Formats: sequence, C-alpha cells, structure tokens
Amino acid sequence: MPASPPSTRRLVILISGRGSNMQALVQACRDQAWPATVSAVIASRPDAAGLQWAREQGIATQGLYHKDFPSREAFDTQLAREIDQYQPDYVLLAGFMRVLTPGFVNHYAGRLVNIHPSLLPMFPGLHTHAQALATGVRLHGCTVHFVTPVLDHGPIIAQGCVPVLGGDTPETLAGRVLAVEHQAYPAAARWLVEGRVRLTPDQRVEVDGEPQRLFMGA
Repeated sequence: MPASPPSTRRLVILISGRGSNMQALVQACRDQAWPATVSAVIASRPDAAGLQWAREQGIATQGLYHKDFPSREAFDTQLAREIDQYQPDYVLLAGFMRVLTPGFVNHYAGRLVNIHPSLLPMFPGLHTHAQALATGVRLHGCTVHFVTPVLDHGPIIAQGCVPVLGGDTPETLAGRVLAVEHQAYPAAARWLVEGRVRLTPDQRVEVDGEPQRLFMGA
C-alpha cells in the first residue's frame, strides 16, 4: 500500500448496505480536496451494494459476513485486522448495522465516528423514524458522534435537523433525514481530517473556527 503524505489522513469507511453516506463522504473528500484519502470500504456482508460502487471508484474493498464467525468478538477481531492493514486515522461508520464490542470500540477510541438517524440522545437503536412519529416530536434528524462502548452514545460533533410534517410516514421522514445526513457527515469528517476537532475534559466537542454544527433540512 502506498504511503500517504504526512499531511494526509487515512480514512476507512464501514458499511452494511448501499452506502449512501459512504458515497457522500467519498465524493466530498474528492470534490473538496480534503487532506485525506479513503483507503478502504469494508462491509459487514460481502453482497453489500456499496462495495461495487467503491470498487468503481478505485477504492480497496472487503466484505466480512458476521455469520461466518462463531461470536461477535471473533467477528470484531477479524474486522479490526482488516481495518488495521490501512493504518487509518479515522474509522467512519456509515450505516454499519452491527453492535460493536467494547474491545473493538476501545481499540479505536477517539478515532471511531458514527452517524445515527436521530437527534441523540433521543431514539437510540433501530426504527428511529417510527419512534419519532409515535412520540409526536416536531423536529427529528441525525447525529454525528464519537463512538463509545454505550450504544448510540458519545460526544456529539454535528447534528442535522428536519421538521416532522403532517402526513409523514417513517419512509418520507427517513428520506428527508438522509438528505441532511449527506450534509452533516461530510462536514464533520472534514473538520476531523483538518485537525479542527478536540474533546474538552468533560467530553464535549469543540471545533476550531466555530463552524455551523447544526444543519437544517427541508
């Protein structure tokens, strides 16, 4: 693997499906000339549609199927081996539908970032859009955050927000949230690779230059 210039950050992106957030990250990295390169895209299933797109971009890919492993720990151990080949500065979860073990999370402490389709701490876990509709909230969205061993928890880097409209279904709401995810995640990733993100002693995120960290969708 060619060595990156000293100023260039290496990114590895983890997906499970079509990888629309992965595509948004790759395209922003290239179009905006980030000081970074996407070294690999790794999926939790070999048939993940996003792998083909990544290969077409000339990015190294790998698919690991969790059912081929005897335990969650065994899967995470092999996943870490695959990731560490690329010596990443950051590992970006982009629709990676696996609960990661504490050992894996701690291995990448401060380098593991996720996007979750809700305004955390509201609605962790699955079916976030249905949860939002069921509770009657008027605002919904997404959160980019550092990953900790607690599921869907960790210091918040950025959020995206959309109104909940009359007549919304989980599907229509999901579509609007996804559009703002494609704004918030590339912005947060760029701040990371530019070295502008830091954690305070009380585990809050500060970003040099004080950019807008709340993205508004339609």
